[in-house]
Amino acid sequence: GERHMSDKTVAILGATGVVGTQMLVSLEERGFPVGRLVPLASARSVEAGRVVRFRGEDVPVELARPEAFEGVDIVLGAASDELAGKLLPEAVKRGATCVDNSHAFRLDADVPLVVPEINAADIAGNNGIVSNPNCATIIGLVPLWPLHQAAGLTRLVVSTYQAASGAGMAGLRELERETRAVAADEPMGQTDPFAHQLAHNLIPQIGGFDEMGYTSEEMKMQNEGRKIMHLPDLRVNCTCVRVPVARSHSESITCEFTRPLSVDQARELLEAAPGVRVVDDPAAGVYPMPLDTSDQDLIWVGRLRRDLSAPEGASALTFWCCGDQIRKGAATNAVQIAEHLL
Repeated sequence: GERHMSDKTVAILGATGVVGTQMLVSLEERGFPVGRLVPLASARSVEAGRVVRFRGEDVPVELARPEAFEGVDIVLGAASDELAGKLLPEAVKRGATCVDNSHAFRLDADVPLVVPEINAADIAGNNGIVSNPNCATIIGLVPLWPLHQAAGLTRLVVSTYQAASGAGMAGLRELERETRAVAADEPMGQTDPFAHQLAHNLIPQIGGFDEMGYTSEEMKMQNEGRKIMHLPDLRVNCTCVRVPVARSHSESITCEFTRPLSVDQARELLEAAPGVRVVDDPAAGVYPMPLDTSDQDLIWVGRLRRDLSAPEGASALTFWCCGDQIRKGAATNAVQIAEHLL
């Protein structure tokens, strides 16, 4: 159609991957003013003649290289840390602003790390790159933020139950393959990208281990949570587990506060919070589950209760939440940030 002054040239780095594909859907769903779309991917995708579908048209995939960013206004990054680290600074040099889903820049001092419901104001301080947090971090922080604002968060104990597609299309396909192999009683063979069989199993490792015995994924909740919420001393103990679920991460969260916060108060705050849906009637079997939260953008919260293990007089609650890690955990959050850039 007709091009308007407000229309933007938008590039997607990693346009053929699971997050890049969802970014296209989110841009379309939310009516983002895309004048021209520049889908970028590896030579392999380009040689294969890959196209992406956008607003009912097939757009040919172009090679991800510095020159591809000429004339681009906004870049949405859905590529590896390595590719993002190499190419996004090139995009910035050419005048683009980048919203990056990789881990490459998240903890850099001059790069805002943003969940729009929490710290949209930080976007203004960008030098060309704004980082999207880790998916599990986003899903946990959206409901934690209104509770923190009311009562002052000091400590988190979190266990995550992370879906196979958190490891991309390869993870999803591998779970499907393994599930068929188990059903047919066939030998399992190689389980890439997972270290072990995931079907009928779960794996308490996402990322490599540090000297304290925590994985890289587990430390993201603390390091990124501190930065997003502007809580440099927040204490977090996290265990991240890959589970045989296709899509949507779940989290069990126990949170301690400096000020009193009752379960009823917490429920009221969550019912009013942006991006949250309270789904909490355990007696009727109603609580958040990954199947129900897939392919939508809200974080569902339930099983809201007092922390029985907290010392006498301490303020602490426990809840369960689920969210689509490809949408709010990645693509939608990035598009929301891009909307603030407009």
